[in-house]
Amino acid sequence: MRNLDEDNITRAVLAMHARAQSVRLKQVMTSLVQHLHAFARDVQLTEAEWFEGIQFLTNVGHITTDVRQEFILLSDTLGLSMLVTALNNKKPRECTEATVFGPFHVEGSPHFELGEDVSEGVLGEPCFVKGCIVGLDDEPVPRAELQVWQADATGMYDVQYDALPDGTHEHHARGTLNADERGQFHFRTVRAEAYPIPHDGPVGRMLEALGRHPWRPAHLHFMITAPGYERLITHVFREGDKYLDSDAVFGVRSSLITKWIEHPAGETPDGGHSETAFYTMDFRFVLNPLAVQGELPVRRKRASATRAT
Repeated sequence: MRNLDEDNITRAVLAMHARAQSVRLKQVMTSLVQHLHAFARDVQLTEAEWFEGIQFLTNVGHITTDVRQEFILLSDTLGLSMLVTALNNKKPRECTEATVFGPFHVEGSPHFELGEDVSEGVLGEPCFVKGCIVGLDDEPVPRAELQVWQADATGMYDVQYDALPDGTHEHHARGTLNADERGQFHFRTVRAEAYPIPHDGPVGRMLEALGRHPWRPAHLHFMITAPGYERLITHVFREGDKYLDSDAVFGVRSSLITKWIEHPAGETPDGGHSETAFYTMDFRFVLNPLAVQGELPVRRKRASATRAT
């Protein structure tokens, strides 16, 4: 183990992994070391550059909190989050596609009944969302759980605002609902708007140095779970947004883009009345059935040629 140089140090490090108890850990760390060492050789990394990189990662850690996950932002903006999502969500083409989780999901969001307003008074134009949840053969998925969350009209999520004295945050523009027995759902919120990811930290400075913008196209987050089906984490994007082809986190899929339809002031879909213009959005989610005992999902009756649009 002495007299190591640039030609033999990689082999020496890998030899130290021989006694790893976890085969998977050994595989992952072996590949990581090989790629990191190859990267350093490829760019002829200088000591000053490496120290700067260490300081960058240190700064990412320092700014990370329970409500701001800078490491997720880093992963997202490098395209790594979307790559991992794609690798782990291979499905029949008819299924609704998955996309990045994002850094602003909150466990235990408030529960709403169908038709209620999850926005809880945040800034934004009224929007009425409806849709259905089905399986591969168009079978309704009854009582599926939907967690929804979004930014308000200022581009901020609730957890980005100042905390309450006890350190918690009021929940706005997020909630948990259950579809009905026919797999249908509807709720009120505000129209999704484009917004920048947090860019006042090291990830933002990285984007600026690379000549990249921090903007995400307007979207609404969904996480859908139901017994017998794979969990779906996805967005629905607003058609016509100028950032659809330059999303800072590479999460856009054509199948996840839909129309937010504008309506003049007047009667709303829930039978109420709006003094201002409002929007409606309708989306159909197709879930993938869970594999049984390691087998691929089996379609029950017939193939459906419809996918989420």
